Amino acid sequence: MDERILDFVRTQAETTRYLVSICTGSLLLGAAGLLRGYRATCHWRFLPLLEPLGAIPTQRRVVIDRNRITAAGVSAGVDCGLQPAALLRGRRVAQAIQLQIEYDPHPPFRCGSPNTAMKNIVLRLSEASQGRLDARRATVQRISKVMQVDH
Repeated sequence: MDERILDFVRTQAETTRYLVSICTGSLLLGAAGLLRGYRATCHWRFLPLLEPLGAIPTQRRVVIDRNRITAAGVSAGVDCGLQPAALLRGRRVAQAIQLQIEYDPHPPFRCGSPNTAMKNIVLRLSEASQGRLDARRATVQRISKVMQVDH
């Protein structure tokens, strides 16, 4: 992990009102040490990698813990984006934004999470993504060792 990127993220976090991540972006926040003791989420496949970074993995679509807002997979990004809008400008503004972007999801299949998808689909996707998971796990292990020494 590039320390310059982590430093940039840490610097931004010092002055931001809300720190927001979508999908595996929470792994970056965790690597920067910004999720220690915070409940957080990310894509279901990579959720277990949050704990070694000091976060409290939470299997929800969007998690708000103090000024940290994290979202599961990329499709949760719209749900997540409406949260800071509501927090900063109010519920009615967020509702107007939702209407403006015509966000009224009706997914064609009920398989948007490992809890609702057929087990064979979960297994197939898990097997197909194993290489990415292993690579990220190795990175998280390296970072978590450094975090324990440095912080």
